[in-house]
Amino acid sequence: MTGIASLEEQWLSPSAALIEDIKKIEGDILILGAGGKIGPSIARLAKQAIDEAGLDKRVIGVSRFSEPGLTAELNAEGIETIVADILEDHQLQALPEVENVLYLAGTKFGTSGNEPYTWAMNTYLPGRVAEKFRNSKIVVYSTGNVYPFTTVASGGATEELRADPVGEYGQSCLGRERMFQHFSSIYGTKLLIYRLNYAIDFKYGVLLEVAKSVLGGKAIDLSTGHVNVIWQGDANEMAIRSLLHCEAPSKILNITGPETVSLRWLAGEFGRILNTVPQFANEEQPSALLSNAAESFRLFGYPRTTLKQMIGITAQWLLEGGKTINKPTHFQERKGQF
Repeated sequence: MTGIASLEEQWLSPSAALIEDIKKIEGDILILGAGGKIGPSIARLAKQAIDEAGLDKRVIGVSRFSEPGLTAELNAEGIETIVADILEDHQLQALPEVENVLYLAGTKFGTSGNEPYTWAMNTYLPGRVAEKFRNSKIVVYSTGNVYPFTTVASGGATEELRADPVGEYGQSCLGRERMFQHFSSIYGTKLLIYRLNYAIDFKYGVLLEVAKSVLGGKAIDLSTGHVNVIWQGDANEMAIRSLLHCEAPSKILNITGPETVSLRWLAGEFGRILNTVPQFANEEQPSALLSNAAESFRLFGYPRTTLKQMIGITAQWLLEGGKTINKPTHFQERKGQF
């Protein structure tokens, strides 16, 4: 097994806690948006947990599946796939009724200049999905972008802070939440609004972007000088386990790591590992898009993967030439334009 393959096997396997919780989740799991950045990994994690628990549950992934070969890969791993564009209502209505839904569908990148499609995907479609799956438990992926910027000293936005998004992307994501909440109030649908930022994986994320900048001698903009990060595998586990915490009215849950991470310190850590002196531009502002995830830690415990481990994983992946996805997080964006 190569070093890269060993990394993936070690850091993407289900925890004992997930295996125990998957036993408590009644019924099959449907993943809407299973072909995107997060979808394949969460589908695989759910299936592995089900298998290790010795259960007979279906994991069904729904997406347009534009990546060649992905449906065959997932099918080979025991994950059922349905190729559908759920913006087309007849395709949405044709989907099977399933007890548990993970809603990952949405758009972020390229939203500036394409605002009507952004609102259709992020706000109109959720209303249609909420009606279709009114009898299911639904974990709705959202984002910390629905919050205003908070001071670094504040510790980040809690779930009690009033949403006040900057820019149309964040506004449309708040619209997503409101549509699900509206139909939940009508039908009594049990929901959990899952506000995630920023998940990182081998192939993408804030840490990889910083590491690549350090290695390439590119100046790192410190204007947004602090971030939150969580390992994607840990975030995926929390999403699946959140099916046990859906409520009506909906529960809102911040998902991220426990640290408020200094970008300057982070670049310095990568510089030490990569034997390169980081380059910087601008100065840290007193505010950033930050979330306080203390409630998620109460429910699930702290993430298994520590910040230091994530830094080491990212550096090793980069140095060994692992595959990456060219989808920048734009975590330094301060005007909400994506």
